[in-house]
Amino acid sequence: MLTMTSLAAQNQFGTLIDASQRQPVTVTRHGRPVAVVLSYEDYQAVTQTLPFHVATLISESYPLRGKEAGDSMRQHLAKMSNKAADEGLTEDDLTRMLSED
Repeated sequence: MLTMTSLAAQNQFGTLIDASQRQPVTVTRHGRPVAVVLSYEDYQAVTQTLPFHVATLISESYPLRGKEAGDSMRQHLAKMSNKAADEGLTEDDLTRMLSED
């Protein structure tokens, strides 16, 4: 993965965009990674994965606490389960996918 400083990314924005079409680019500030720039196609591929959906679910529920958080998580997981079932994904499929390295 390429790396650019935030100053270089700002001053060479066109180069940053061009590079991100080939591979993700890490942007650093004071030597620490602060962002990743990737192509729209890569973004779409990443956001269609189950771990991304779970991370989104957790981030949406994070401000909630106690029973409210649990109820919210159960509602989201039920929606995900129904969507998976609608698309023909079975429990055996999920078990096999989760056990693959």
